[in-house]
Parts: sequence; structure tokens; C-alpha cells
Amino acid sequence: MIKFTVMPLVSPSSLFSVARTRGFIVGFFESWDVASLQGVIDAAEKADAPIIIGFNGDFLSRSSRVAEERIEWYAALGRAAAETARVPCVLMFNECPEDEWVKAAVDSGFNLVMPADPHADLADYRTRVKRLTKYAHAKKVGVEAEIGELPCGATGKIIGEGCLTDVAAASDFVAETGVDLLAVSVGNVHIRLNGEQSLDFDRLEALAGGVDAGLVLHGGTGISTDSLRRAAAVGVVKVNFGTYLKQAWLKAMRKALAGKEINPHRLLGMGGPGDALMRGRLAVRDAVLTRLEALGCAGMASAYALAAEKVYP
Repeated sequence: MIKFTVMPLVSPSSLFSVARTRGFIVGFFESWDVASLQGVIDAAEKADAPIIIGFNGDFLSRSSRVAEERIEWYAALGRAAAETARVPCVLMFNECPEDEWVKAAVDSGFNLVMPADPHADLADYRTRVKRLTKYAHAKKVGVEAEIGELPCGATGKIIGEGCLTDVAAASDFVAETGVDLLAVSVGNVHIRLNGEQSLDFDRLEALAGGVDAGLVLHGGTGISTDSLRRAAAVGVVKVNFGTYLKQAWLKAMRKALAGKEINPHRLLGMGGPGDALMRGRLAVRDAVLTRLEALGCAGMASAYALAAEKVYP
């Protein structure tokens, strides 16, 4: 078995091409700081799985943030993590409604970006995505977009019915914009806090046959293991996970901070069993590990290396 030492960021197109050929899904496990990012890569290395790392562009770009964020810091952190990881990594700037932030992500070193604006009408969104795709492709950066709308479970209840992705509309959108990946609505739910939902596999199979782009499912937290495996067989190449990572992190943090330790250094920074940040990192690692097998990507870092040597020198 090939084992990676370190390597640069891998191109999204090469990774998703191998995923399609070998019938596995690559997980995007969204981080928010260095410890959560470490947990994601810990899991990927343990499972010998290719991975997509990155951050949420909607959250980082919000004007309501109490303190300003600097996208260059997140890009530098992500690139350093990817380039020293022992598995192939793609670095993603996810779901951003601010076009200038998307362009800044391209310029800062992310190699997969997603302009997403659920409040824009389709014609405006298509125009903006086409322009951003041209900008990103000129710098060898992949682009994901979305057609359809997911219901939201952030309140603990599923709000709205969403809007399932229309096959013809999706096909036309991809042809017009040239995006590499398309996130679709087939019964999946954003920010599902508990439970699982079924997917519309008839629609998903129609999309796989009618859309010239890799298919993506957001809302991976609420998708069952069996459905993930079936989605891989249909041809889905990427699934996003975020909610359940933060749920695992918060549970570990609350437990750590509820203890009797009063030494702040043991709680933060020393890295021992009582360190809250270390507990959070391990909780994220374990949460990611539970999904990698279902995605079919465990052990596929080595498979990617063999394919990349032959096809993507």
C-alpha cells in the first residue's frame, strides 16, 4: 500500500475523477479553527482517505460578526495543513454569497470555491456564477454551485419544504456556467440537528445522467449510512458535513469545562487528556471516522496516488 509523506494540494478535478472511476465519495468536513481542522485530518490519515478541508464562507463574510475575519489567514492555515498532510487534500471556501469574498478566496489559495446565494433570483445567480467560474478557472481553481433549495433544521424542526432540483434546469445551468460541481436538493436537509431523512433517488439518478458536473449533497449530517453508500453508487462525488462535527465538539468541550481542573494551562494548551481543545480535536476526529467508511473513501488515498501518477502527472 502506498503511504503519503507530504504533498501539495491536489486538484479537485483529478480527485473527483478518481472518485467517479472507483465509486467513492469524498467528504467535505467543515472546520472553524485549527483544532477542528487537525481533527479532520487526523481522521483522514488514520483511514487513509482523501479529504476536502475548508471553512464556511457565509459565516466568515457576515457583516454581523463581532470582529472582522481575514480570509488570508484561513487560506494560509488550510494550505499549510493540506501540504503537510499524509493524504490528498482539497481546500474549499464553502457557501459564500459575497462575490468579492469568493474572488479573494481564489486569490488567497483555496482551490475549490462555492458561490451560493439563496436569496438571489436564478438569472442573477447564473450570471454571477458564470463570471466567478471564469475568474476561478483562469487560476486553476474549481467551482461548485447549487440549484434547488434545501429545507433547514436549525431550530430542531424541519422548516419549509425546500425546492427539489429540476433536472433540465440543472443541466442548462451547468452548460451555461461551466461549474465543476453542482449541489442538488433531493430530500437532504441543511443543519439537521437530529434524525435522518430519505432521499429521492429517482431524481438523483436522473440528475446523475443528465448533468455534466459532479453531484454534491449538502446536509450530510442527516443522511443515513445506507443512503450514502447508495449515493456513491449513483455517482455522487462529494458530501458536506458540518453540523454533527460541531455537536460532537461542543459535547466534548462542555464535558471538559465542567470538570474540577482549575489550572488554565491544563485546560487550554498543554494537550493532555484534560485539555478542552484536545478533547474537541479528538471528538471531531472520531465523528469524521464514523462517516469515512460509509463514503467508501477509506483506503482510497493510496488508490488516488496510483491513478494520479498515471493520469495527472
